[in-house]
Amino acid sequence: MTLNCIIVDDNSTQRLATLRQISNHPYLNLIGKYTTAAEAKKFLLNNRVDLIIMEVNLSISDGFEILDIYKISPENSSPYVIITSEDTSHAFRAFEYNVIDYLEKPVNKNRFSEAVSKALLDAKMKENYQDYDGEHIFVKSDLKKRKIYINEIKWIEALGDYVKLITNNKSFVILSTMKAFEHELPKGLFLRIHKSYIVNLKKVERYDSKHVEIEKTKLPLSRTRKTQLSQALDVIVN
Repeated sequence: MTLNCIIVDDNSTQRLATLRQISNHPYLNLIGKYTTAAEAKKFLLNNRVDLIIMEVNLSISDGFEILDIYKISPENSSPYVIITSEDTSHAFRAFEYNVIDYLEKPVNKNRFSEAVSKALLDAKMKENYQDYDGEHIFVKSDLKKRKIYINEIKWIEALGDYVKLITNNKSFVILSTMKAFEHELPKGLFLRIHKSYIVNLKKVERYDSKHVEIEKTKLPLSRTRKTQLSQALDVIVN
């Protein structure tokens, strides 16, 4: 897992020091560096960031203004925040914003890594929870009800009076028609590419005029479905 991060610091020397810490960390990817709260806020309102590493004592404004945008626009997903500052008097206020850590400058390499590790651990826990309790359907196979996670489905194929459901780890034979099973799946994520095949669009690796490829398996593509497939994949990617 990699966290996309930004730096907010108006001290060029300290900013460079933080930049070096990020460059040497295997799980951090710098996507922006800013010297004012206004610059950072403008970027954050239009871009998703996983981690903000910031100084709160900015010469022009209070760095906490940056974090206020997540109260004003709650639809924006709040990033993790690591504060770096020579002044520790703002520590209590900082934790009211649920910052991940407050580091005193000059920042020690081990303390920086420890703070990042906290953010990474929390992010991984959230990711695992979402995977565990993600969107799913129940299917009946071998006389048992089975819980199938949507993101694990690769494709579905017709099998006479049954359908065969192929997932990341195994396959299931289910008594159902393709049309009926298609209605069980989330719209916009799956597409019927042939009378006998439905694919998970997120699993498609490549396609041509006759085939769709998922993990080196080539599935037939109906000539009339190529344009629809192309449009659907554009939506998924964008």
